[in-house]
Amino acid sequence: MKFSCEKALLQNAILTASRAVSTKSTIPALEGLLLEAEESGSVYLTGYNQETGIRSALQADVTEPGSMVLSARLFGEIVRKMPDDILLFQEEKLKVHIACGMSEFDLIGIDPEDFPELPSVEYQNSFSLPEQTLRSMIAQTLFAVSDDESRPVHTGSLFVLDDDGLTMVAVDGFRLALRREPVKEKNGAFEFVVPGTSLAEVEKICRESEDFVEIHQGSRHVLFKMGQTILISRRLEGEFLAWRQAIPRNNPIKITAETKQLLSCIDRVSLIVSEKLKSPLRCVIGDGEIDMTTKTALGNAHDCCTVEGNGNGLEIGFNNKYMMDALKAASREKVTLELSSPITPCIIVPADGEENFLFMVLPVRLKADF
Repeated sequence: MKFSCEKALLQNAILTASRAVSTKSTIPALEGLLLEAEESGSVYLTGYNQETGIRSALQADVTEPGSMVLSARLFGEIVRKMPDDILLFQEEKLKVHIACGMSEFDLIGIDPEDFPELPSVEYQNSFSLPEQTLRSMIAQTLFAVSDDESRPVHTGSLFVLDDDGLTMVAVDGFRLALRREPVKEKNGAFEFVVPGTSLAEVEKICRESEDFVEIHQGSRHVLFKMGQTILISRRLEGEFLAWRQAIPRNNPIKITAETKQLLSCIDRVSLIVSEKLKSPLRCVIGDGEIDMTTKTALGNAHDCCTVEGNGNGLEIGFNNKYMMDALKAASREKVTLELSSPITPCIIVPADGEENFLFMVLPVRLKADF
């Protein structure tokens, strides 16, 4: 194998494909990147951790096609520290020579036969949407993905394609995040669950671009195609929460607040709260204001946020972090909080009525002596 290319192109491809490389594996090849050079002038780099596979492509001057595996960490460091110039890559019988400017390295590679093949995805259902749209949808729901391995299906996000478009749902037992976007091209109604770890990589690969991401659902895997990069992830199986029934919407109390102001107030009263010193966020919702208090061994904190609406003195407690995560993900200047009682969830939706996102946060019980 022999090719030459711009260092920056190769470095970007290595960074992308390395996201799926195993850090520790009983199979040494899985700690490496599979390089494949084709006569057409395409060079492919593949990382695979047996759950997620990423294949990135770049254009190069290929004089001898071939394939081999190199340590992802070492190869990445070498290319990163090379001068910004044309890089020459030459391999013969797994002996590799890398040169760029006056810098040269000679390495020993791994047989490409030791690298497992990426799963094939039979295209059962497909749709597409802009990269920046998918990126924002993942960002606004990923925080609510569960890390509880006893319910594996909830360690991912549910994708639902129907007449409303694409709905993404994440739930961890304490909160729920939902994001919805219209989809023009789709073939029928279907749904599937993608691991949160895979979606985190998709979010990093997606750019702030109107270029479209192609998403293909197979029987056991899902494929995301973003420009010159594809990501293949296994699907999570199991019964996902019946989320439509879980979201109460007939809430008598509706409070509208400025998102940044509400977030700032919660952030301030959370300064005395930590992992070691936990305290519920105590909210008393009155006429035109939310009175907030926290109490720990460090002392007490109090703040007040002006709002539109009347909570009739409702006293309710929340996990401060869960409320802050939801408000950080809210992409509107104003949000509406829908409430009913101290033991029913708080629903957060856009105040303008266009419900392309919805967050649900379960309350925590307040002690009588709080």
